[in-house]
Amino acid sequence: MEMIIEILKLLLELFAIIIISKKLLVPIIRKLGESLKLKAHTIGVISGVATSIPEFLTVAFSTSSGLISAGIYNILSSNLINIIQYLLSVIINKNIKLLKNKSILISIILSIITIIIPIIIIYFKIERNIILIPIFIILFYIFNKINTNIHKKYEINLEYKSREGNVLKYIIYIIFIGIILYFIGDLLSNTLEVLCHTFNISEILIGFILGMATSIPEFITFIESQKYYSQKDNLLGLIEASNNLVVSNTLNLYVIGTISIVIFQILE
Repeated sequence: MEMIIEILKLLLELFAIIIISKKLLVPIIRKLGESLKLKAHTIGVISGVATSIPEFLTVAFSTSSGLISAGIYNILSSNLINIIQYLLSVIINKNIKLLKNKSILISIILSIITIIIPIIIIYFKIERNIILIPIFIILFYIFNKINTNIHKKYEINLEYKSREGNVLKYIIYIIFIGIILYFIGDLLSNTLEVLCHTFNISEILIGFILGMATSIPEFITFIESQKYYSQKDNLLGLIEASNNLVVSNTLNLYVIGTISIVIFQILE
C-alpha cells in the first residue's frame, strides 16, 4: 500500500511539472519571444530551454538522491522520445517534404548524436566519470556553433509574427514559474529516493519513466510551433520545432548531464 502511495505521488508530481510547463511556461516564453520580435529559430531556442526544465529538475533531484544512473537513462529516453515525437509532429502537420531543408536535416543529425552518446556512456558504465564534464562542455560548444551557423546560412528570411507586450512582466512570470517548479522538483526527489531505496525499484525503470513523462512538453511545442506558422509559411514552424528539438536534446545531454555529474561528485 505504501508503494502505491509513493507511485501516485510520483505521477502527481510529474503531472504538475508537465501541466505547469505546458499551460504556463511555454505560452509565456512564446509571448516573450514575440514581444522581442525574435525569429523562429530563436524562439525555438527559448522553447528548447523551457521544455528542458522538467528534465533538469528530474535529473538534478534524482542525482542528488544518489540515483545518477536513473539520470542518464532519463536523458537517453527523453532524447530518443523527443526525436520520435518530432517526426510524429511533422507527419501530423503534413510537413514531411520540408525535411529536405539542410538546416533541418543537420538539426536532426545533431539530435541523433545526442542519443548515441548516452548509449555509449551506459555501455561502458562511465556515467559517473568526471572526464565527461570537459567533453560535454566542448561538445555543447561545437553543437551550438553548428546549429547557429546552419540557420544563418539556410534559413529563409521572411517576416515574423510579433506583438506588443510587457517584456519585464513575462520575465517575472518565468522566474515565478521556475520557483514553483523547483519546489515540485524537491518533492519529486524525495519520492524517487523512497521508491528506489525503500522499495528497490530499478534506476533504469525510474529513468525511462521520467524520460517519457518529461518529454511531453516538447511534443506539445513541436506541434504548436508548426500550427502557429501554418497560415504564413510552414518552413518557419518546422525551423522552430527543429531548433527546439536540437536545443532540448543538447541541453539534456551536455548541460544537464554535466550538472548531474557535478552534483554526484560533490555528494560522493
